[in-house]
Amino acid sequence: MRAACASFLYAVLNYGMHAGRLQTMKTRKVTVHLDRDLLRRAQGRTRQGVSATIRHGLELVAASDVYEKIRALRGKVRLSIDLGTLREDRR
Repeated sequence: MRAACASFLYAVLNYGMHAGRLQTMKTRKVTVHLDRDLLRRAQGRTRQGVSATIRHGLELVAASDVYEKIRALRGKVRLSIDLGTLREDRR
């Protein structure tokens, strides 16, 4: 169980480190037909152009299965963190 958790977390962290690095990605040019209002709202949220907004949406869809697997581990992974010690720096 612990190894599975570690591999899921590694996948998320590794994905996060490499997301948006176009020079390391192989790209493919595509044509898509989108609802204008949907694209406008999405661009308003990302505050980026069309390509970056679509890329961001695809990254979220691609990562969603990993997030679901991590959520499934909730309550199954025991952490040895003392919350009191962790919060000492706030005092």
